[in-house]
Amino acid sequence: MIRRAVPEDVSAITAMIYELAEHQRARDKCTVTDDQIDDALFGPQPSTFAHVATNDDDRVVGIAVWFRNFSTWDGTHGIYLEDLFVSPSERGSGHGKALLATLAKECVDNGYTRLSWSVVNWNKPSIAFYESLDAHPQDEWTTYRLTGDPLGRLASEVD
Repeated sequence: MIRRAVPEDVSAITAMIYELAEHQRARDKCTVTDDQIDDALFGPQPSTFAHVATNDDDRVVGIAVWFRNFSTWDGTHGIYLEDLFVSPSERGSGHGKALLATLAKECVDNGYTRLSWSVVNWNKPSIAFYESLDAHPQDEWTTYRLTGDPLGRLASEVD
């Protein structure tokens, strides 16, 4: 079953984010806390949203954490899927596809024009899965990121 996340799901979502970080070989870079996830999803000004996949025992076995973005070219919002993760023991059961289908419906129902996400280049099983849904890589774009000291140095240039 796919449903919107509720506050009682926060610990499970946080745990799955750590599982995802481990899967992506970057566990040491993941520092998120339950309080941060709770505030992002359910605080006074939620900036992030989540859906969860549950098994027959109502245990969270998959997550889709997302936020709205905006296309200046289309003049409409879209969804950026930050994290999609299904527990390894539950893969192949349709949870990932159901989560993506739910986000696609969220887009269609709200007039959003796109659903976007990133995948690490070495994750061939996920890439094959996404392409089986007729998703296409945006390989003419390169993602850039500023963090840590470089972010601080650039910010210090503002008076």
